[in-house]
Amino acid sequence: MTDAPQRPDSPATGPGAAAVPLPATGLELREGTRIPRRQVFSWALWDWGTQPFNTVILTFVFTALYLTTDSFLDPAVAALGEDDPAYQRGLAELTSGLGTWNALAGVAIFVLAPVLGQRADATGRRKAWLAGATAGMVLCMLALWFVEEDPAYFVLGAALIGLGSVLSEIGGVNYNAMLVSVATPRTVGKVSGLGWGLGYVGGILMLVLVVVANGADWWGMPTDNGLAFRLIAVACALWALAFAWPVFAFVPERLPTAGREKVGFFASYAVLYRDIKGLWHTARQTFWFLLASAVFRDGLSGVFAFGAIIGSVSFGFSADEVIVFGIAANLVAGVSTVLVGRADDRFGARSVILTTLGVIVAAGLAVVFLRDLGPVVYWVGGLILSACVGPAQAASRSYLARVTPAGRESEIFGLYATTGRATSWMSSTLWSITIALTGATIWGTLGIIVVVLAGLVLMWFVKEAPVPGVSGAGAGTSGAVGQGA
Repeated sequence: MTDAPQRPDSPATGPGAAAVPLPATGLELREGTRIPRRQVFSWALWDWGTQPFNTVILTFVFTALYLTTDSFLDPAVAALGEDDPAYQRGLAELTSGLGTWNALAGVAIFVLAPVLGQRADATGRRKAWLAGATAGMVLCMLALWFVEEDPAYFVLGAALIGLGSVLSEIGGVNYNAMLVSVATPRTVGKVSGLGWGLGYVGGILMLVLVVVANGADWWGMPTDNGLAFRLIAVACALWALAFAWPVFAFVPERLPTAGREKVGFFASYAVLYRDIKGLWHTARQTFWFLLASAVFRDGLSGVFAFGAIIGSVSFGFSADEVIVFGIAANLVAGVSTVLVGRADDRFGARSVILTTLGVIVAAGLAVVFLRDLGPVVYWVGGLILSACVGPAQAASRSYLARVTPAGRESEIFGLYATTGRATSWMSSTLWSITIALTGATIWGTLGIIVVVLAGLVLMWFVKEAPVPGVSGAGAGTSGAVGQGA
């Protein structure tokens, strides 16, 4: 009788050791399954529908062109003009304040994401949690209508964006977990890349609509008191409602995880502790991947959270230029993510992650130290960064899907969120501290690059996940999370 296949993370390795099989991953159970295209595209459309929150609200329009501008400065400071040091310090305080709210959102994700994911696995209600988080994010975007052009409303705007970020991440936990419902071991990289790619395209189209509306002078509507930006937030909410629903209609729900105890909310933290302890003992490489990805994905989040602010504040981009750059950046990101998803399935997620992180570090340093060459530096460096961020994120998601056991996806992706966006205090804090020490927004870029570089170093020591059809790809891999996890 042939021994059961043994994964490299199994605690019983070595000559003469009895093979102890680890539980099958959700993807392995899908091997040979024909996934209907409608299910794949319905899943990916959630990214398409909700991406404008990140692209339009969080990155290129609402925060960069409205919430961190002189519209929210004390009128006496705003009247000094952009050449006055006090004016520049005022803008730096706004960008730093926004970073603080992003850091607080990260703490909330740290506390909630893995436990809510665990409970979704135990009850088999991933779509319900995804629906609730999506609805909450939509309400946050609708509530931005009340953020009028006045310093007194800055905290309201920053808080709503922070809460929206929390809900976006909680929704993303269950959305990512559903990846194994629409992919197989041979297609997971391509499907993950499709989701990210469609998300970027959705962001592009919303940005194009903003450009069209601005070019038409908002068809004669008044734009004082921040009305144009407030309407944009409402439009993003309606966009999400229009396109995010197919995932709930056409992607099947997974059954509750067998053997998972159903406990109260606070008791779930004790279960989580046991799971993390088991992860350390039975799936060490997966543990280290979660740690490495926690660091580099926080850096990637920082690139998008503060990228447009750098263009606007440090390179003097006008509102139209920021939006046009955003369109170009999302187009490049969408195309590169879809294409590189195929390389993920062929060469492995780790190779994709290491390559893209290395390019991001080089491009980020060039943007900072060549800034005196003018806006062309931001155009070239920013587009290179955009071409790498999406593939790194998509490959990170596919790596974890390859090593997560069936029925544990929401919990493990909850840990993924906790160790990722929950550490947003790293890039946000380094961003804020660097700006506070130097008094210039451009130096905040270095804080983000330091985080990406640290993640690159950690990822170097993580081994490749299994890639079907690639000789040696499974050797020394992380394997699935063990029984004790």
